[in-house]
Amino acid sequence: MTASTEVDVVVVGLGPGGEHAAARLAEGGLDVVAVESRLVGGECPYYGCVPTKMMLSAAESLDEARRIPGRAGTVDVRPDWAPVADRIRDEATTDWDDTVAVERLTAAGATFVRGHGRLAGERRVEAAGTTYVARRGVVLNPGTEPAVPPIDGLADTPYWTNRDVVRLTELPGSLVVIGGGAIGVEMAQALRAFGVEVTVLEAAPRLLALEEPEASAALEQALAAGGVQVRTGVEIGSVRYADGGFTVELGDGAVTGDKLLVATGRRPNLGDLGLDSVGLDPAARVLETDERLRVTGSEGLWAIGDVTGKGAFTHMSMYQAAVVVRDLLGQDGPWADYRAVPRVTFTHPEVASVGLSEAAARDRGIDVRTSVDEGLGTRGWITQQGGLVKLVADREAGVLVGATVVGPAAGEIVSMLVTAVHAEVPVATLRAMHYAYPTLHRAVGAAVEGLDLA
Repeated sequence: MTASTEVDVVVVGLGPGGEHAAARLAEGGLDVVAVESRLVGGECPYYGCVPTKMMLSAAESLDEARRIPGRAGTVDVRPDWAPVADRIRDEATTDWDDTVAVERLTAAGATFVRGHGRLAGERRVEAAGTTYVARRGVVLNPGTEPAVPPIDGLADTPYWTNRDVVRLTELPGSLVVIGGGAIGVEMAQALRAFGVEVTVLEAAPRLLALEEPEASAALEQALAAGGVQVRTGVEIGSVRYADGGFTVELGDGAVTGDKLLVATGRRPNLGDLGLDSVGLDPAARVLETDERLRVTGSEGLWAIGDVTGKGAFTHMSMYQAAVVVRDLLGQDGPWADYRAVPRVTFTHPEVASVGLSEAAARDRGIDVRTSVDEGLGTRGWITQQGGLVKLVADREAGVLVGATVVGPAAGEIVSMLVTAVHAEVPVATLRAMHYAYPTLHRAVGAAVEGLDLA
Protein backbone atom coordinates (compact mmCIF):
# COMPACT_ATOMS: atom_id res chain seq x y z
CA MET A 1 0.00 0.00 0.00
CA THR A 2 1.13 3.52 -0.73
CA ALA A 3 1.15 6.32 1.81
CA SER A 4 -1.34 9.16 1.35
CA THR A 5 -0.54 12.86 1.79
CA GLU A 6 -2.93 15.78 1.44
CA VAL A 7 -1.68 19.00 -0.18
CA ASP A 8 -3.18 21.98 -2.02
CA VAL A 9 -1.80 21.44 -5.52
CA VAL A 10 0.22 18.77 -7.32
CA VAL A 11 2.12 19.78 -10.45
CA VAL A 12 3.05 16.82 -12.65
CA GLY A 13 5.85 17.65 -15.07
CA LEU A 14 8.29 20.49 -14.57
CA GLY A 15 9.05 21.92 -17.97
CA PRO A 16 9.27 25.72 -18.07
CA GLY A 17 5.54 26.17 -17.43
CA GLY A 18 5.23 23.51 -14.75
CA GLU A 19 8.28 24.80 -12.88
CA HIS A 20 6.96 28.36 -13.07
CA ALA A 21 3.47 27.37 -11.89
CA ALA A 22 4.78 25.30 -8.97
CA ALA A 23 7.06 28.10 -7.76
CA ARG A 24 4.47 30.88 -8.08
CA LEU A 25 1.73 28.84 -6.40
CA ALA A 26 4.06 28.02 -3.51
CA GLU A 27 5.04 31.66 -3.20
CA GLY A 28 1.32 32.43 -3.16
CA GLY A 29 0.97 30.44 0.04
CA LEU A 30 -0.23 27.08 -1.25
CA ASP A 31 1.15 23.69 -0.22
CA VAL A 32 2.59 22.48 -3.53
CA VAL A 33 4.15 19.16 -4.54
CA ALA A 34 6.09 19.27 -7.81
CA VAL A 35 6.80 15.96 -9.54
CA GLU A 36 9.35 15.30 -12.30
CA SER A 37 11.17 12.14 -13.39
CA ARG A 38 13.57 13.91 -15.72
CA LEU A 39 15.34 17.28 -15.57
CA VAL A 40 13.55 20.18 -13.89
CA GLY A 41 13.16 22.87 -16.53
CA GLY A 42 12.26 20.47 -19.31
CA GLU A 43 13.48 20.23 -22.87
CA CYS A 44 14.15 23.91 -23.49
CA PRO A 45 17.15 24.68 -21.24
CA TYR A 46 18.89 21.32 -21.67
CA TYR A 47 18.11 20.06 -25.18
CA GLY A 48 16.08 22.71 -27.00
CA CYS A 49 15.90 26.49 -27.03
CA VAL A 50 19.06 27.42 -25.15
CA PRO A 51 21.74 24.97 -26.37
CA THR A 52 20.50 24.95 -29.96
CA LYS A 53 20.55 28.74 -30.10
CA MET A 54 24.12 28.65 -28.81
CA MET A 55 24.90 26.41 -31.78
CA LEU A 56 23.14 28.76 -34.18
CA SER A 57 24.79 31.85 -32.71
CA ALA A 58 28.21 30.29 -33.22
CA ALA A 59 27.27 29.26 -36.75
CA GLU A 60 26.13 32.78 -37.55
CA SER A 61 29.50 34.11 -36.40
CA LEU A 62 31.19 31.82 -38.91
CA ASP A 63 28.80 32.84 -41.67
CA GLU A 64 29.38 36.53 -40.93
CA ALA A 65 33.13 36.00 -41.13
CA ARG A 66 32.68 34.34 -44.53
CA ARG A 67 30.90 37.48 -45.75
CA ILE A 68 34.00 39.61 -45.21
CA PRO A 69 35.64 38.96 -48.61
CA GLY A 70 34.39 41.52 -51.10
CA ARG A 71 32.93 43.69 -48.33
CA ALA A 72 35.64 44.40 -45.78
CA GLY A 73 38.87 42.59 -46.53
CA THR A 74 40.08 39.01 -46.29
CA VAL A 75 39.74 36.37 -43.61
CA ASP A 76 40.75 32.77 -42.93
CA VAL A 77 37.82 30.95 -41.29
CA ARG A 78 38.67 27.76 -39.40
CA PRO A 79 35.64 26.27 -37.60
CA ASP A 80 36.17 24.63 -34.20
CA TRP A 81 33.28 22.86 -32.50
CA ALA A 82 35.01 22.51 -29.13
CA PRO A 83 34.11 26.00 -27.78
CA VAL A 84 30.45 25.40 -28.68
CA ALA A 85 30.34 21.99 -26.99
CA ASP A 86 32.10 23.39 -23.93
CA ARG A 87 29.70 26.29 -23.63
CA ILE A 88 26.63 24.07 -23.95
CA ARG A 89 27.98 21.67 -21.31
CA ASP A 90 29.30 24.25 -18.84
CA GLU A 91 27.11 27.34 -19.27
CA ALA A 92 23.77 26.16 -20.64
CA THR A 93 23.23 22.81 -18.95
CA THR A 94 25.81 22.44 -16.14
CA ASP A 95 26.60 19.07 -17.70
CA TRP A 96 22.86 18.28 -17.83
CA ASP A 97 22.42 18.65 -14.09
CA ASP A 98 19.28 20.30 -12.70
CA THR A 99 20.49 20.87 -9.12
CA VAL A 100 20.20 24.64 -9.45
CA ALA A 101 16.67 24.38 -10.83
CA VAL A 102 15.58 22.04 -8.03
CA GLU A 103 17.06 24.35 -5.40
CA ARG A 104 15.30 27.33 -6.98
CA LEU A 105 12.01 25.46 -6.83
CA THR A 106 12.35 24.36 -3.22
CA ALA A 107 13.52 27.84 -2.21
CA ALA A 108 10.17 29.11 -3.50
CA GLY A 109 8.47 26.76 -1.03
CA ALA A 110 7.46 23.81 -3.20
CA THR A 111 8.15 20.18 -2.26
CA PHE A 112 10.04 18.41 -5.02
CA VAL A 113 9.50 14.72 -5.78
CA ARG A 114 11.75 12.91 -8.25
CA GLY A 115 9.69 10.27 -10.01
CA HIS A 116 6.95 9.55 -12.51
CA GLY A 117 3.65 11.17 -11.61
CA ARG A 118 0.43 9.42 -12.59
CA LEU A 119 -3.20 10.34 -12.02
CA ALA A 120 -4.99 7.94 -9.68
CA GLY A 121 -8.45 9.46 -9.66
CA GLU A 122 -9.89 12.93 -9.28
CA ARG A 123 -7.35 15.26 -7.61
CA ARG A 124 -5.08 12.29 -6.85
CA VAL A 125 -1.52 11.64 -8.08
CA GLU A 126 0.74 8.66 -7.41
CA ALA A 127 4.47 9.37 -7.39
CA ALA A 128 7.48 7.71 -5.75
CA GLY A 129 5.35 5.43 -3.58
CA THR A 130 3.03 8.12 -2.26
CA THR A 131 -0.50 9.13 -3.23
CA TYR A 132 -0.93 12.88 -3.10
CA VAL A 133 -4.46 14.18 -2.66
CA ALA A 134 -4.78 17.74 -4.00
CA ARG A 135 -7.40 19.86 -2.28
CA ARG A 136 -7.45 22.48 -5.05
CA GLY A 137 -6.33 20.45 -8.02
CA VAL A 138 -3.67 18.93 -10.24
CA VAL A 139 -1.68 20.73 -12.95
CA LEU A 140 -0.35 18.64 -15.84
CA ASN A 141 2.75 19.66 -17.78
CA PRO A 142 4.16 16.31 -18.94
CA GLY A 143 6.05 17.64 -21.96
CA THR A 144 6.87 15.76 -25.15
CA GLU A 145 9.17 13.20 -26.70
CA PRO A 146 10.49 12.97 -30.28
CA ALA A 147 7.90 11.68 -32.74
CA VAL A 148 9.70 8.99 -34.75
CA PRO A 149 7.97 7.98 -38.00
CA PRO A 150 7.38 4.27 -38.73
CA ILE A 151 9.98 4.07 -41.50
CA ASP A 152 11.09 0.56 -42.38
CA GLY A 153 14.38 -0.27 -40.64
CA LEU A 154 14.70 3.04 -38.77
CA ALA A 155 14.03 1.66 -35.29
CA ASP A 156 16.96 -0.74 -35.62
CA THR A 157 19.52 2.00 -36.32
CA PRO A 158 21.46 4.36 -33.99
CA TYR A 159 19.70 7.46 -35.32
CA TRP A 160 19.91 10.80 -33.51
CA THR A 161 17.23 13.07 -32.10
CA ASN A 162 17.75 16.66 -30.96
CA ARG A 163 18.96 15.34 -27.60
CA ASP A 164 21.92 13.62 -29.23
CA VAL A 165 22.91 16.60 -31.37
CA VAL A 166 23.22 19.08 -28.51
CA ARG A 167 25.57 16.71 -26.67
CA LEU A 168 28.01 16.34 -29.55
CA THR A 169 31.69 16.83 -28.77
CA GLU A 170 32.83 15.87 -32.26
CA LEU A 171 31.05 16.45 -35.56
CA PRO A 172 30.48 13.88 -38.30
CA GLY A 173 31.64 14.35 -41.86
CA SER A 174 28.10 14.14 -43.20
CA LEU A 175 24.56 14.20 -41.85
CA VAL A 176 21.14 13.34 -43.24
CA VAL A 177 18.21 15.13 -41.60
CA ILE A 178 14.72 13.67 -41.88
CA GLY A 179 12.33 16.55 -41.30
CA GLY A 180 12.28 20.10 -42.61
CA GLY A 181 10.53 21.74 -39.68
CA ALA A 182 12.13 24.21 -37.27
CA ILE A 183 14.39 21.70 -35.49
CA GLY A 184 15.55 20.10 -38.72
CA VAL A 185 16.45 23.30 -40.56
CA GLU A 186 18.08 24.91 -37.52
CA MET A 187 20.35 21.93 -36.89
CA ALA A 188 21.09 21.53 -40.59
CA GLN A 189 22.26 25.12 -40.93
CA ALA A 190 24.23 25.10 -37.68
CA LEU A 191 26.23 21.98 -38.51
CA ARG A 192 26.74 22.98 -42.13
CA ALA A 193 28.45 26.19 -40.96
CA PHE A 194 31.01 23.98 -39.19
CA GLY A 195 31.78 22.02 -42.35
CA VAL A 196 29.40 19.07 -42.08
CA GLU A 197 27.88 17.96 -45.41
CA VAL A 198 24.13 18.11 -44.75
CA THR A 199 21.10 16.84 -46.67
CA VAL A 200 17.57 17.67 -45.50
CA LEU A 201 14.70 15.38 -46.52
CA GLU A 202 11.14 16.67 -46.16
CA ALA A 203 7.99 14.78 -47.16
CA ALA A 204 5.92 17.96 -47.52
CA PRO A 205 6.21 20.07 -50.67
CA ARG A 206 8.24 22.72 -48.82
CA LEU A 207 10.24 23.46 -45.68
CA LEU A 208 8.48 24.94 -42.63
CA ALA A 209 5.17 23.75 -44.02
CA LEU A 210 3.16 25.68 -41.40
CA GLU A 211 4.67 29.01 -42.43
CA GLU A 212 3.87 31.15 -45.46
CA PRO A 213 5.07 29.75 -48.82
CA GLU A 214 7.13 32.90 -49.36
CA ALA A 215 9.00 32.24 -46.11
CA SER A 216 9.65 28.61 -47.07
CA ALA A 217 11.07 29.65 -50.43
CA ALA A 218 13.33 32.29 -48.88
CA LEU A 219 14.70 29.86 -46.31
CA GLU A 220 15.31 27.12 -48.86
CA GLN A 221 17.25 29.59 -50.98
CA ALA A 222 19.36 30.60 -47.95
CA LEU A 223 20.10 27.00 -47.01
CA ALA A 224 21.09 26.15 -50.55
CA ALA A 225 23.38 29.20 -50.70
CA GLY A 226 25.09 27.89 -47.56
CA GLY A 227 25.65 24.46 -49.07
CA VAL A 228 22.78 22.50 -47.50
CA GLN A 229 21.18 20.03 -49.89
CA VAL A 230 17.40 20.28 -49.60
CA ARG A 231 14.97 17.73 -51.03
CA THR A 232 11.26 18.32 -50.50
CA GLY A 233 8.28 16.21 -51.48
CA VAL A 234 10.27 13.02 -50.97
CA GLU A 235 8.97 9.57 -50.08
CA ILE A 236 11.22 7.69 -47.67
CA GLY A 237 11.03 3.95 -48.17
CA SER A 238 13.53 2.58 -45.66
CA VAL A 239 16.63 3.28 -43.59
CA ARG A 240 19.68 1.04 -43.29
CA TYR A 241 22.78 1.28 -41.13
CA ALA A 242 25.92 -0.63 -42.02
CA ASP A 243 29.68 -0.14 -41.93
CA GLY A 244 29.35 3.01 -39.83
CA GLY A 245 26.99 4.84 -42.17
CA PHE A 246 23.31 5.37 -43.00
CA THR A 247 21.48 4.81 -46.26
CA VAL A 248 18.05 6.36 -46.70
CA GLU A 249 16.15 4.82 -49.60
CA LEU A 250 13.89 7.24 -51.43
CA GLY A 251 11.37 6.76 -54.19
CA ASP A 252 13.89 7.99 -56.73
CA GLY A 253 17.21 6.82 -55.34
CA ALA A 254 19.10 6.91 -52.07
CA VAL A 255 20.91 9.37 -49.79
CA THR A 256 23.83 8.39 -47.56
CA GLY A 257 25.45 9.98 -44.52
CA ASP A 258 27.67 9.23 -41.56
CA LYS A 259 24.86 10.14 -39.16
CA LEU A 260 21.08 10.48 -39.30
CA LEU A 261 19.00 13.05 -37.40
CA VAL A 262 15.27 12.41 -37.08
CA ALA A 263 13.50 15.74 -36.61
CA THR A 264 9.90 14.98 -37.52
CA GLY A 265 8.15 16.72 -34.65
CA ARG A 266 7.31 15.81 -31.10
CA ARG A 267 4.57 13.82 -29.36
CA PRO A 268 2.94 14.82 -26.03
CA ASN A 269 3.66 12.45 -23.13
CA LEU A 270 0.09 11.40 -22.44
CA GLY A 271 0.36 7.63 -22.73
CA ASP A 272 1.18 6.74 -19.11
CA LEU A 273 -0.48 9.60 -17.27
CA GLY A 274 -3.51 7.73 -15.91
CA LEU A 275 -6.00 9.79 -17.91
CA ASP A 276 -8.55 6.97 -17.78
CA SER A 277 -8.69 7.31 -13.98
CA VAL A 278 -10.32 10.74 -14.40
CA GLY A 279 -12.58 9.81 -17.30
CA LEU A 280 -10.31 11.00 -20.12
CA ASP A 281 -9.17 9.12 -23.21
CA PRO A 282 -5.69 7.65 -22.58
CA ALA A 283 -5.08 7.67 -26.34
CA ALA A 284 -5.77 11.40 -26.67
CA ARG A 285 -3.27 13.42 -28.69
CA VAL A 286 -3.96 16.64 -26.76
CA LEU A 287 -6.02 17.73 -23.77
CA GLU A 288 -8.87 20.12 -24.49
CA THR A 289 -8.88 23.10 -22.12
CA ASP A 290 -10.99 26.19 -21.52
CA GLU A 291 -9.77 29.78 -21.24
CA ARG A 292 -8.53 29.09 -17.69
CA LEU A 293 -6.66 25.95 -18.83
CA ARG A 294 -9.09 23.71 -16.98
CA VAL A 295 -9.22 20.33 -18.72
CA THR A 296 -12.56 19.67 -20.39
CA GLY A 297 -14.33 16.60 -19.02
CA SER A 298 -12.56 16.42 -15.66
CA GLU A 299 -12.83 18.24 -12.33
CA GLY A 300 -9.86 19.75 -10.53
CA LEU A 301 -7.48 19.28 -13.45
CA TRP A 302 -5.49 21.90 -15.37
CA ALA A 303 -3.06 21.43 -18.28
CA ILE A 304 -0.34 23.65 -19.69
CA GLY A 305 2.28 23.41 -22.40
CA ASP A 306 2.54 21.20 -25.46
CA VAL A 307 -0.25 18.85 -24.33
CA THR A 308 -2.85 21.60 -24.88
CA GLY A 309 -2.12 21.75 -28.61
CA LYS A 310 -1.81 25.54 -28.65
CA GLY A 311 1.81 25.66 -29.76
CA ALA A 312 4.93 23.81 -28.67
CA PHE A 313 6.75 26.89 -27.44
CA THR A 314 8.35 27.76 -24.11
CA HIS A 315 6.66 31.14 -24.18
CA MET A 316 3.29 29.42 -24.60
CA SER A 317 3.92 27.16 -21.62
CA MET A 318 4.96 30.13 -19.46
CA TYR A 319 1.95 32.16 -20.62
CA GLN A 320 -0.44 29.34 -19.78
CA ALA A 321 1.25 28.77 -16.42
CA ALA A 322 0.53 32.37 -15.46
CA VAL A 323 -3.16 31.84 -16.34
CA VAL A 324 -3.33 28.69 -14.19
CA VAL A 325 -1.64 30.43 -11.26
CA ARG A 326 -4.20 33.25 -11.37
CA ASP A 327 -7.06 30.75 -11.48
CA LEU A 328 -5.79 28.58 -8.61
CA LEU A 329 -5.03 31.61 -6.45
CA GLY A 330 -8.55 32.95 -7.03
CA GLN A 331 -7.43 36.01 -8.95
CA ASP A 332 -9.17 37.69 -11.87
CA GLY A 333 -7.94 37.16 -15.44
CA PRO A 334 -6.89 37.91 -18.06
CA TRP A 335 -7.53 34.40 -19.31
CA ALA A 336 -5.98 32.63 -22.28
CA ASP A 337 -6.11 34.37 -25.65
CA TYR A 338 -4.38 32.76 -28.64
CA ARG A 339 -5.03 35.35 -31.37
CA ALA A 340 -1.45 36.63 -31.47
CA VAL A 341 0.89 33.73 -30.72
CA PRO A 342 4.40 34.42 -32.09
CA ARG A 343 6.90 31.82 -33.26
CA VAL A 344 10.46 32.10 -34.50
CA THR A 345 12.75 29.73 -36.40
CA PHE A 346 16.28 30.89 -35.56
CA THR A 347 17.93 30.17 -38.87
CA HIS A 348 19.91 32.80 -40.75
CA PRO A 349 17.76 34.54 -41.93
CA GLU A 350 15.28 34.11 -39.12
CA VAL A 351 11.67 33.25 -39.91
CA ALA A 352 9.19 34.85 -37.51
CA SER A 353 5.42 34.95 -37.62
CA VAL A 354 2.35 35.73 -35.59
CA GLY A 355 -1.34 34.93 -35.84
CA LEU A 356 -2.90 33.42 -38.96
CA SER A 357 -1.26 32.59 -42.25
CA GLU A 358 -3.02 33.66 -45.43
CA ALA A 359 -4.32 30.12 -45.97
CA ALA A 360 -5.54 29.75 -42.38
CA ALA A 361 -7.31 33.12 -42.53
CA ARG A 362 -9.09 32.17 -45.75
CA ASP A 363 -10.11 28.84 -44.23
CA ARG A 364 -11.85 30.79 -41.46
CA GLY A 365 -13.89 32.72 -44.01
CA ILE A 366 -12.10 36.02 -43.47
CA ASP A 367 -12.15 38.53 -46.32
CA VAL A 368 -8.37 38.49 -46.67
CA ARG A 369 -6.05 41.13 -48.09
CA THR A 370 -2.29 40.58 -48.18
CA SER A 371 0.82 42.58 -48.89
CA VAL A 372 4.42 41.41 -49.34
CA ASP A 373 7.44 43.72 -49.21
CA GLU A 374 10.66 42.06 -50.33
CA GLY A 375 14.24 43.08 -49.68
CA LEU A 376 13.88 44.74 -46.26
CA GLY A 377 14.35 48.19 -47.76
CA THR A 378 17.46 50.31 -47.67
CA ARG A 379 18.89 48.57 -44.59
CA GLY A 380 18.60 45.21 -46.31
CA TRP A 381 20.44 46.63 -49.34
CA ILE A 382 23.16 48.19 -47.16
CA THR A 383 23.85 44.97 -45.26
CA GLN A 384 23.33 42.77 -48.33
CA GLN A 385 20.93 40.62 -46.34
CA GLY A 386 17.50 40.42 -47.88
CA GLY A 387 14.21 39.17 -46.56
CA LEU A 388 10.54 39.97 -46.64
CA VAL A 389 7.54 41.12 -44.66
CA LYS A 390 4.12 39.63 -45.39
CA LEU A 391 0.96 40.99 -43.80
CA VAL A 392 -2.44 39.29 -43.66
CA ALA A 393 -5.37 41.63 -43.01
CA ASP A 394 -9.08 41.30 -42.39
CA ARG A 395 -10.51 43.77 -44.92
CA GLU A 396 -13.85 44.16 -43.18
CA ALA A 397 -12.37 44.73 -39.69
CA GLY A 398 -9.47 46.81 -41.01
CA VAL A 399 -6.89 45.04 -38.82
CA LEU A 400 -4.04 42.58 -39.19
CA VAL A 401 -4.75 38.95 -38.31
CA GLY A 402 -1.30 37.61 -39.17
CA ALA A 403 2.19 38.56 -40.27
CA THR A 404 5.50 36.97 -41.26
CA VAL A 405 9.00 38.42 -41.29
CA VAL A 406 12.04 36.80 -42.88
CA GLY A 407 15.44 38.37 -42.34
CA PRO A 408 18.08 39.33 -39.79
CA ALA A 409 16.49 39.92 -36.37
CA ALA A 410 13.08 38.86 -37.69
CA GLY A 411 12.22 37.58 -34.23
CA GLU A 412 12.67 41.09 -32.87
CA ILE A 413 10.93 42.88 -35.76
CA VAL A 414 7.85 40.68 -35.43
CA SER A 415 7.26 41.98 -31.90
CA MET A 416 5.61 45.15 -33.23
CA LEU A 417 3.35 42.98 -35.36
CA VAL A 418 2.46 40.83 -32.36
CA THR A 419 1.27 44.03 -30.69
CA ALA A 420 -0.68 45.03 -33.79
CA VAL A 421 -2.48 41.68 -34.03
CA HIS A 422 -3.10 41.28 -30.29
CA ALA A 423 -4.34 44.84 -29.74
CA GLU A 424 -6.21 44.94 -33.06
CA VAL A 425 -4.44 48.12 -34.07
CA PRO A 426 -6.23 49.55 -37.13
CA VAL A 427 -4.28 49.34 -40.38
CA ALA A 428 -5.00 53.06 -40.76
CA THR A 429 -3.06 53.67 -37.54
CA LEU A 430 -0.16 51.51 -38.71
CA ARG A 431 -0.13 53.46 -41.97
CA ALA A 432 0.13 56.76 -40.08
CA MET A 433 3.04 55.68 -37.86
CA HIS A 434 6.69 56.73 -38.11
CA TYR A 435 9.20 54.03 -39.11
CA ALA A 436 12.82 55.04 -38.45
CA TYR A 437 15.12 55.20 -41.48
CA PRO A 438 17.12 53.17 -42.40
CA THR A 439 15.98 50.30 -40.20
CA LEU A 440 14.96 46.78 -41.06
CA HIS A 441 11.56 47.27 -39.43
CA ARG A 442 10.84 50.08 -41.89
CA ALA A 443 9.87 47.27 -44.27
CA VAL A 444 6.76 46.82 -42.11
CA GLY A 445 5.68 50.33 -43.07
CA ALA A 446 6.25 49.55 -46.73
CA ALA A 447 4.15 46.38 -46.44
CA VAL A 448 1.37 48.32 -44.70
CA GLU A 449 1.35 50.82 -47.57
CA GLY A 450 0.83 47.89 -49.93
CA LEU A 451 -2.34 46.72 -48.21
CA ASP A 452 -5.45 47.56 -50.21
CA LEU A 453 -8.49 47.38 -47.93
CA ALA A 454 -10.85 49.17 -50.31
